[in-house]
Amino acid sequence: MWRKTKLLALAAIFMLSIALSACGSNDSKNNDTANSDSKDHLGQKELTLPYVSWASATASNNVMKVVLENAGYDVTLKSINSGAMYTSLANGEADASVCIWLPHTDAKYWNQYKDKLVHLGPNIEGAPLGLAVPTYMEDINSIKDLAKNTNSIGEKLDWTITGIEPGAGQMTVTKNEVMPKYGLDKWELQSSSSPAMASALSQAIEDKKPIVVTLWSPHWAFSKFDLKYLKDPKNLYGDPDNINTIVRKGLKDDAPAAYKILNQFKWSKDQIGKVMVMINNGMDPAKAAKKWVNHHQDMVNKWTKGVK
Repeated sequence: MWRKTKLLALAAIFMLSIALSACGSNDSKNNDTANSDSKDHLGQKELTLPYVSWASATASNNVMKVVLENAGYDVTLKSINSGAMYTSLANGEADASVCIWLPHTDAKYWNQYKDKLVHLGPNIEGAPLGLAVPTYMEDINSIKDLAKNTNSIGEKLDWTITGIEPGAGQMTVTKNEVMPKYGLDKWELQSSSSPAMASALSQAIEDKKPIVVTLWSPHWAFSKFDLKYLKDPKNLYGDPDNINTIVRKGLKDDAPAAYKILNQFKWSKDQIGKVMVMINNGMDPAKAAKKWVNHHQDMVNKWTKGVK
């Protein structure tokens, strides 16, 4: 009787061990499936985001880098000029950009490459640009005042408008449309870079000297200084643009989660302005982006909704 009981006990232990082993195997398969699903959802894990080093573009691309990396991607930011940005997206060397000004400013590039790109829509709405001056230049309120040489403004500025990167859409519009049609024949549009323009603007304001610059909103300068856009009665700069997100063709299939995040990315001029101010105050752009993301998880959750 004792031997029979012992044999039954051993049999029960053997059956239990088989059941536990099966459960462990199933759990392992489930975990493997989950990991596979997550990997498949990410797709291509290495992404490149090209951008022009404008203050707004630096802020938005660094924020998007943090968000995509938190989702599991390996993101490289590439600072280049406008033409190269569009070319790299069109030929598949880069994947997405969140700093595209349409329908006016980047129209030349968009019309050239739009058949090879996917437009995901605005991430910031109502972004004006134009020629700007400090508000203490009380006699200069319109682009026409430059043409009239009001208060000898031309001589005071050596007939120079301080610009940004030569390939920027705003520079093209200013040089080819605004200056000829307002009769600014004596004036020269000086190419530089966005940081160089901002530095020149800061120095002029510190010295309380006149200056005319190509500027846009959102930009940290409007938070730091008292500035005004010169009136554009011919509306050559057009109605305010939107800042848009575009991606290369095929990204939706190659990196589904990234595509979804980029497609859901929308924020305000005030929100991007906070990132720009941190950067302008000396914070590293990557650190400023991480700080903003950490303090705005409700907004980030909207961008990542539906992403595993």
